[in-house]
Amino acid sequence: MSEEVELTIDSEMVGRIDKQLGHHFDQFSRSQIQHWIEDGHVLVNGKQVKPKYKLLVGDHIQIIPEEPQKIDLTPENIPLDIVYEDDDVIVVNKPQGMVVHPAPGHPDHTLVNALLYHSPLSTINGEFRPGIVHRIDKDTSGLLMVAKNDLAHRSLTAQLKAKTNQREYVALVHGVIKEDKGTINAPLGRSLKDRKKQAVVIDGRHAVTHFNVLERFKNYTLVACQLETGRTHQIRVHMKYIGHPLAGDPLYGPRKTLAGNGQYLHARLLGFKHPRTGKEMVFTAPLPAYFTKMLEHLRKTDQ
Repeated sequence: MSEEVELTIDSEMVGRIDKQLGHHFDQFSRSQIQHWIEDGHVLVNGKQVKPKYKLLVGDHIQIIPEEPQKIDLTPENIPLDIVYEDDDVIVVNKPQGMVVHPAPGHPDHTLVNALLYHSPLSTINGEFRPGIVHRIDKDTSGLLMVAKNDLAHRSLTAQLKAKTNQREYVALVHGVIKEDKGTINAPLGRSLKDRKKQAVVIDGRHAVTHFNVLERFKNYTLVACQLETGRTHQIRVHMKYIGHPLAGDPLYGPRKTLAGNGQYLHARLLGFKHPRTGKEMVFTAPLPAYFTKMLEHLRKTDQ
C-alpha cells in the first residue's frame, strides 16, 4: 500500500481488526496485515492496537504506509543446484546461507536473482518474489519448488493451501527425544516479547508438525519432520516448544550449541502434483556436507 488510507467502521466491519482489514484489502495476506498492525502502521482512533482488537461502529482507522525502500531486482549469474526443470516448474536445492528473495537488508545475491538469470518466472507474487511459491529460511538448506508461469504458480499454491503436497525436513535438535515419533499441534504467531521471533500463542494460526526419530546421540537427536502446515519458522519454534531446539539455531536455540552457520535444518523431500499433467512428483536432496560432517563428528565423539 503506497498511500495513507482512512476508514470509519460501519456495522459490516465490526469484529477483529486483522480479519476485517483482510476482507477489505483482500490483495494482502492476513499475516501481512497483522505485521502492519504490530509495527504501528495501523492506528484506531489515533492509537496503536493489537491484531485481535475488536472494531466497533464509529471507530476511525488510519493506515500509514511504510517508507518505500528501493530494491533493483537484477538477474545474477549465480550457480544453481537444479534437481528438476521443465516448461512449468523448477525444483532447486538451495544452499545454506542464501536468502530466497530480495528484501531490505538483502537486496541482491538471492535465489530469485539467480533464477531470473536462468529462466522467466511467474508474475503472481509481485516484483520481488517472482516464481516463489514457498520459502525456507536463509540458513536452512534444501528443496524449493519454483513456478515458471502463472498457471503453475496457481496450481502449486492451491496444493499448499489444500495440504496435498509433501514436505519433509531433517533436523538436528538438542537433547535426547525418548519417543520414536510424535505430533506437535500448537498455534503460532508473532512473539509478544520479541517481534523478530515467532512463538506458540493462544490466538495464533493453526500449525502442525509431525516428527520421527532417525538417530540418537549422547546430547542430540536427529529427526525427520513432516509439515502439515507451513508457518514461519514452524519447525524451529515447535521443536523449541517441546524442549528440543534446533542445534546451531541463533534465534531459538540456546547460547551453547554446535558450531556452524545457523540451524541444522535441511528440506530433504518435496512432493507435488505437476501443475499441467497432474502427475505425482517426488524429489529428494541428500544432506549437505556441513550437516553430514557434524553427524560424523557426533558419532565419533559418542563412542
